[in-house]
Amino acid sequence: MDIEKYKKVVVQIATPWGTGTGFYLKSENIIITNNHVVNGAREVVISNSSEKKQSVSVLYADSVYDLAFLQVPENNDFEEIKISEQNNIAEGQKIIAIGHPYGLKFTTTQGIISKANRAWNNIDYIQIDAAINPGNSGGPLINTDNEVVGVNTFILSSGQNLGFALPVSYLKEAIEGYRKFEGEFVIRCNSCSNLLTKNNVDGEYCSHCGGKIDKELIEGKKYVPSFAGNKIEQIIEALNHDVKLSRVGQNFWEIEEGSAKISINYNPNTKYIVSYSTLCRIPKENIGKMYEYLLNENSKIKSLSFSVRNQDIILSSMYIYDEDMHIDTGIELFKNLFEKSDYYDDILIEMGGRPIK
Repeated sequence: MDIEKYKKVVVQIATPWGTGTGFYLKSENIIITNNHVVNGAREVVISNSSEKKQSVSVLYADSVYDLAFLQVPENNDFEEIKISEQNNIAEGQKIIAIGHPYGLKFTTTQGIISKANRAWNNIDYIQIDAAINPGNSGGPLINTDNEVVGVNTFILSSGQNLGFALPVSYLKEAIEGYRKFEGEFVIRCNSCSNLLTKNNVDGEYCSHCGGKIDKELIEGKKYVPSFAGNKIEQIIEALNHDVKLSRVGQNFWEIEEGSAKISINYNPNTKYIVSYSTLCRIPKENIGKMYEYLLNENSKIKSLSFSVRNQDIILSSMYIYDEDMHIDTGIELFKNLFEKSDYYDDILIEMGGRPIK
């Protein structure tokens, strides 16, 4: 299996409500993912190993097959992969699931097809034993011939290694239907399964069967940040970062400053805002010199502190209670973290720290 090729095909998808996976299909010039990954958004953020974060439009939303198609950015570096021409799958066949579980970039898990046709909600899914987790949704399931045979869709939380992928036969059907409306935003009616555009919706009802259509599905789900989230996003904008590209979940943001990645997290239960950056990894040799430097810097820097988590060097800012966060002071605190993160990451790499890819 040529896994390296898929690094330039599989993308991470972020919305204000969470993250997931998608993959590029050159023959149709679309990015494929699950509808529940898009979660009602009309615009999402994609990125992968060769493409920086960028915002793209949702072209197709299908809650029946749990599929969504995304716009492809111009001047991309995506490679071509193939969809299996036939549903040539059988129990015991080796497969690989690719995705971004829990936000971890490009993870592959190997397994077998446990059952080729597992009926669930009137759809015949492929049941697999390859480990898939939250964040894997929308990623490709590939066979030993490097062909996509399914779209990883869901797991049973009560079972171990019980994953399910939508067979490519449903994907092909959706693509064929979408072609007729290409250039318009398309949805599938939950009642009659016909594909609809705004022209086929009479108010909030399907013009084919009269079934009620969720207004949010037509107009797009609106994101309203929390009280603390609104202040955080004002600060991010004041520091000249794109808020849309920074959102990676509900009350969670990621900022890239130079070579460093900064995470900002607001916990509505504790009411605290936590911000930190993941710098490089500790070296394999002469670790003592690195630890000595970090300890010395901890005694000098204000409102920041170094720590080591597993092998990653973390630079953390102080916890801030949401009501104590003011825009002016927040700008000063975050600016300090952003600048120091990029500054220290360069120094630590020069000292032998291992860059995080």
